[in-house]
Parts: sequence; C-alpha cells; structure tokens
Amino acid sequence: MAGGIGKGAIVTCLERKSRYLAAGKVDNKSAAQFNAALDQAVAHAPASLRSTLTLDNGSEMARFKEMEQATGYQVFFADPYAAWQRGGNENCNGLLRQYFPKGSNFRRVSEKADMQAVERLNHRPRKCLGYQIPHEVFTSALRGALAN
Repeated sequence: MAGGIGKGAIVTCLERKSRYLAAGKVDNKSAAQFNAALDQAVAHAPASLRSTLTLDNGSEMARFKEMEQATGYQVFFADPYAAWQRGGNENCNGLLRQYFPKGSNFRRVSEKADMQAVERLNHRPRKCLGYQIPHEVFTSALRGALAN
C-alpha cells in the first residue's frame, strides 16, 4: 500500500483462510526493502503457513527470485490490472486506508501507529469468517491441523 510519491509504503501480506494481516513499513519501494519488510512481517508465522505468495506486478517485486530462494516461497503473480486476483489483500488495503488515507506520508507514521492499525484489523469481526476475528481463526489454525 503506497503513500504519496516519495512518502514510503506499507507492505501488506494477508493469510488467505484466516484473513490475518501482517504488515511492515518501508521508506521506499525498492525491491530490497520490500523483501526485508515482508520477511520480518511474516517471520512469526510457522513455515507450514508460508508456502505460497501472490504478488502484483510492481517494481518492488523485482527481486522475487531472491525471496523464493531465501524463504522457500512459491511466488505467483497476478495478471496486470487484475486486482481481483488478489481480492482479499486489496480489500484489506482498503480497510487500512481508514487509518492511513491515500497520499499519507508513511515516513511520518510511527511503527507503533502502523502496528496498532494492523492489530485493530486483526481483531475486527469479519462476515466471511462467520463473524469471528482473524486473530482467533489464525491462532486456532496454529493449534489445530495446520500446526506442524
């Protein structure tokens, strides 16, 4: 999710089944910063939940092969101009816009404010989850069949 031109961005990663959001701030949209922020954002999730990743076609994804080799992800790309192929992530970015309107300067947004917004979204009931919260669904998956 990009801020204004030259104002940083937030890297968002959404776990598909639980709608659990992981995010990290970057000062610019370079591929190196994107890879580092994504790796840090999802580091707490077990490897069994980190097997595939679907990206859009921005220049910040240019070093995806390095990410695949370092993390073991199988990386897929959405078709150009086909945001619906990453619908859950796009929806979540829209929810984050409630906290950080379009054109926000993410360089001025504290890490704490960023994490508070993510925490609020992870504790917000979702209709698609039967009004459970993503955090509940994610943690129950860690304790259940997905816990390896």
